[in-house]
Amino acid sequence: MSVYEFLEKNSIYLVLIIALIVWLSVFGYLLRIDSKLKKIENELSKLENKGGNEG
Repeated sequence: MSVYEFLEKNSIYLVLIIALIVWLSVFGYLLRIDSKLKKIENELSKLENKGGNEG
């Protein structure tokens, strides 16, 4: 029995695999957005600290 035949007879597994891929993609996207946001926050705090020391 090939993988194609197995998924054809048990289509619920195909749906679960697709749902898992979608959720993992969403999770990865959110992690990427979070890391970019932390980087921007750090740069902003550095700029605020520089400006506060000069004035």
